[in-house]
Parts: sequence; C-alpha cells; structure tokens
Amino acid sequence: MSEVKLEPLADAVGYWLRRAQLAVFEDFARRFVALKLTPAQFSTLIAIRDNPGRRQSEIAAALGVRRPNFVALLDELERRRLAERTPSGTDRRANSLRLTAAGLTLLERGVSAQGEQETAIRARIGEAERSALIETLRKLVDF
Repeated sequence: MSEVKLEPLADAVGYWLRRAQLAVFEDFARRFVALKLTPAQFSTLIAIRDNPGRRQSEIAAALGVRRPNFVALLDELERRRLAERTPSGTDRRANSLRLTAAGLTLLERGVSAQGEQETAIRARIGEAERSALIETLRKLVDF
C-alpha cells in the first residue's frame, strides 16, 4: 500500500496546531482521568482561584468561553461542589464566583498533574522551544 499524501497540509499551521492540540489534550485526559476534570473545567477553577469574587461574565471573557457554554460549565462545577456562585455585592444581576474547600483540594491535585505534563513537554522539546512556542501561540490568539 502506498503512503497517504498530505502535501498541501505539510506546511499548514492550522493542521499542525490541531494535531499538537489533540496530542496534548489526549495526554491531559490521561493525567486528569482520576480527577474527572476537562481542560475547560481545570482552566475555570484556576481562574476562579486566582480571581475570587469576580463575576462569571468576567471569568468567561478572560478564558474566551461563550456565555451559554460557561453557564453549563459552572452548573457542573457547582453540582460537584467545586465552585459556588454568590450574588454580587455590586450588581444584583450578576454572580460572584468562589471555589469551595473541595474545589481547592481538587485543584491542588490538578496543578500537580498539569505540572507533570509541563515537565514532560519540557523533556520533549526543551525549555527554550517551549517558551518560544507559548510566545508564538499568544500571537495567534487574537488572529
């Protein structure tokens, strides 16, 4: 059987970016399976921990998550008693977000797993390339 030809994709940034994302997310899933956290949930817990009391619309915007998707994501975190919404002290229409004690405990385990993943990435591509990759990807975020 002959090799599958992918010539037009060989130099396509989007193709390799997606392939890399899939590989990193598959590794993330393996590392986080026991925690039952998705990348979006983990990012949300980090954002809430580091910005306690911020409105959910602010956290969603900072993470680049559309409002309806973020509401569903928060519903699940609340169901699992990892985060909580409380009425905002400044805006009756808004909710402030905080992690629960269980959320903080689970997040500590997640931060450890994520640190292990970053160590594995450093071992594969080196710190200089890892830093350059992050800088390059940041430039594409607002493309």
